Amino acid sequence: MNIEENKVVSLTYELRVNDEESEVVEKVEENSPLTFLFGHGNLIPDFEANINGLKEGDSFEFKLDPEQAYGEASEEAIVDLPKNIFEIDGKIDDNLLKVGNNIPMQDSSGNKLNGVVLEVADESVKMDFNHPLAGETLIFKGKVEEIRDASSEEIEKGHVEQGGGHPCEEDEDNE
Repeated sequence: MNIEENKVVSLTYELRVNDEESEVVEKVEENSPLTFLFGHGNLIPDFEANINGLKEGDSFEFKLDPEQAYGEASEEAIVDLPKNIFEIDGKIDDNLLKVGNNIPMQDSSGNKLNGVVLEVADESVKMDFNHPLAGETLIFKGKVEEIRDASSEEIEKGHVEQGGGHPCEEDEDNE
């Protein structure tokens, strides 16, 4: 069976950033593979394009330049927000607004995104909403562990109920 639309695919892989000799930034192993519904926009399109047609047991190795992955980091994704939006019951949790903290948020349209606190001032908080891998070249090396037909429920929902997450999920933050 080959990877194609409406197949549930399980992969293991290592992700390196910028070159093949760099440190592994993510490793997905057999005991907890990445499992997803192929062809439903759950992963970066160029990631799917690189594994399309592979068979169970096939190995893969490919590189995605920033424009094929999360794009370049954008100054427009760095914003100053009013500090009072972080209030809960009239109080701000001091542990929440610390430089380097990653805070899950929603935009005005209800889209989920994560922001990293860059700076905390008296009345505002500077946050970076760029994807953590924006501007990076992603290098994947892995293996197709399993392919199966998706159930009609999985196809209707557009995703697999039981699946591992990873940085290439298209519906994850900042997409």
